[in-house]
Amino acid sequence: MLLSKLTLPYPLKMRPLLVALLSGLATSSAFAAAPPATLPAPADVLALMEHVADWQLAHPAKEAVTDWVQGAGYAGLMALTEISPSPRFHDAMVKMGTGTQWKPGARVYHADDTCVGQTYVELYLRDKDSAMIAPLRARFDSILTSPPGDDLDFTHAEHNRNWSWCDSLFMAPPAWMRMSAATGETKYADYAVANWWKTSDYLYDQTEHLYFRDSTYFKKTEANGRKVFWSRGNGWVMGGLVRMLQYLPASHPAQGRFETQFRQMADTILACQQADGLWRASLLDPASFPAKETSGTGFYTYALTWGVNHRLLDRARFMPAVLSAWRALGDCVQSDGKLIHVQPVGADPKKFDENATEPYGVGALLLAGREIYRMGGGTDAGSNKP
Repeated sequence: MLLSKLTLPYPLKMRPLLVALLSGLATSSAFAAAPPATLPAPADVLALMEHVADWQLAHPAKEAVTDWVQGAGYAGLMALTEISPSPRFHDAMVKMGTGTQWKPGARVYHADDTCVGQTYVELYLRDKDSAMIAPLRARFDSILTSPPGDDLDFTHAEHNRNWSWCDSLFMAPPAWMRMSAATGETKYADYAVANWWKTSDYLYDQTEHLYFRDSTYFKKTEANGRKVFWSRGNGWVMGGLVRMLQYLPASHPAQGRFETQFRQMADTILACQQADGLWRASLLDPASFPAKETSGTGFYTYALTWGVNHRLLDRARFMPAVLSAWRALGDCVQSDGKLIHVQPVGADPKKFDENATEPYGVGALLLAGREIYRMGGGTDAGSNKP
């Protein structure tokens, strides 16, 4: 991502820290033999998060600063700013935004080029500098003036003008919802909600309660004959659901529909968790892709823990699963702070190098960590949003 390596606040020898941090945690609630789960201390959760974030800041990714790969990482860093007493993570994000002149990516309609805007608006909500949201607001206003149409068929040339792939539900609509909160203009929330459900009606499987990645997967199957449901793809959606619900007014007419979809997907995702606490790249055919995978796992841990914290999911049923997942994510952090087992950029289940990492995997872990921290009773250092 950005900046040179920053000084760590703790003398970290991570393996002993991880043992202390994660001791006593249970495996998934799907396994009857699992022992009682114990919440990790908030201070230990924060220490792990800061260590991982510092590694990422010290090892910039190759993608453009406004790319979605980076933007998902920034989302996690912004979550860390809410609980860390150190200003270095906030300052890194302000430096990033200053460097881009607060502009989103170049493609006007493409959801991926909107992802970075979530960070701009969250910084605005904290710092109240209107320059932080002016270019993004102008972008959104131009889209509202000239909407992209309704074509979601991924084989058509213009498909990227709409939210035609499941990942896009993390990239774009949460930015629109944040803009609505920042400006008080309901037109941005209305656009996000309407287009979320347009995509959902097209890609959401009402039987499996999972999203196809895009229309090209409607008839594809895995080696075991099951439908192809990509783990990180559905992780993007679960993360997107959380990030919509965070800013959707409780009185909004779509509130119940979002909560219903969130609970439906949570039930399915819980059943897909593996014995080691992780999810595999293919949700319905994990045997064909046995490698550990931390980006989908990170987003599921984030979403499920947020659901427990906000009383949308039953604590007794889901807490052992999220604590098992958090323990497993911690085990995938190397002693220097590098998160590994992150599936590279793609669109479906694949085999990959176990040492692979990407900013979006780090972002997912940090988002999850914030919710684990809060579940354990940790208090925010200063947040624009509860």
